[in-house]
Amino acid sequence: MTLSEEDYIKAIYHLGSGKEQPISTNAIAVQMETKPSSVTDMLKKLSGKNMVKYKKYKGVSLTEHGELTALSIIRKHRLWEVFLVDKLGFAWDEVHEVAEQLEHIKSDKLIDKLDTYLGNPRVDPHGDPIPSKEGEFKKSVKKLISELPLGSEGVCVGVNDSSAAFLKFLDKNGISLGDTLKILEKEDFDGSVSIEVNNKEMRISDQIASNLFLEVLEKN
Repeated sequence: MTLSEEDYIKAIYHLGSGKEQPISTNAIAVQMETKPSSVTDMLKKLSGKNMVKYKKYKGVSLTEHGELTALSIIRKHRLWEVFLVDKLGFAWDEVHEVAEQLEHIKSDKLIDKLDTYLGNPRVDPHGDPIPSKEGEFKKSVKKLISELPLGSEGVCVGVNDSSAAFLKFLDKNGISLGDTLKILEKEDFDGSVSIEVNNKEMRISDQIASNLFLEVLEKN
């Protein structure tokens, strides 16, 4: 597969995650920043390679082969992110673009050795699960702070927005994966939330609360 074909497969996987309906060509065009006509041409190519099921005007979904291919690309991407952060000292807001390039390396042997070298990590620096070689991964139950009721307490396990600007904001305010957060107050007017993290209180905007995942702790 070409780099472009792999990018499309991964985009379709992410757009279709958790959805039963086929993905529209317009949605893919927005994601890939291209014209719907270009998307249609690519979908025909991918259909010919048994990667997608495509029907004109009805959208597209991945075949089983296409889904396994997408998960393989995602596995490589997230393993490289772990390597860049843990072994090369990159900040978590710097690794996405570099991993976008490294994910296209074809050597399965290299990726298997990388996985072993890193100690078979199960999540990347942003808290996203890393699929196994067989395309399997553990799905954790997590919710956005904006979706949780007052008094909820949980561990920060991931971000919905992995942009450099958002990750730098979290670093600046001392919020990291693995931190325990408690929701102290929710403001109805603007959706802002007061939280406790690392023994200090702070107020975050609705935008922040809508992009930070917690794995809620069960109360005794």
